[in-house]
Amino acid sequence: MNNDSTLEESCRKSHHPDSVKTNLIHRLNRIEGQIRGIKGMVETDVYCDDIITQLSATQSALNSVAKVLLDGHLKGCVKDRLAEGDDEVLDELLITMTKLMRK
Repeated sequence: MNNDSTLEESCRKSHHPDSVKTNLIHRLNRIEGQIRGIKGMVETDVYCDDIITQLSATQSALNSVAKVLLDGHLKGCVKDRLAEGDDEVLDELLITMTKLMRK
């Protein structure tokens, strides 16, 4: 990978509509609150099963954020790059999907 390619990748940005960006920020704020709550549960010695239940709910919320982002990525970035003849986006997408499927 040459320097121009590296620079191009580091400068790429998504262009989500304001409504999507607001939705994502609200979801992430709730997740942040869930994480703080879980930390408090650990600090106060809450029963392990209850903490695990909250961890599961938080993971589900994170997965929902990922789905919203993936939807926008496919319908925007990937679609646009394919239309421009940039087939490398498919390799990038496969790597991204592999990362999402790791659990």
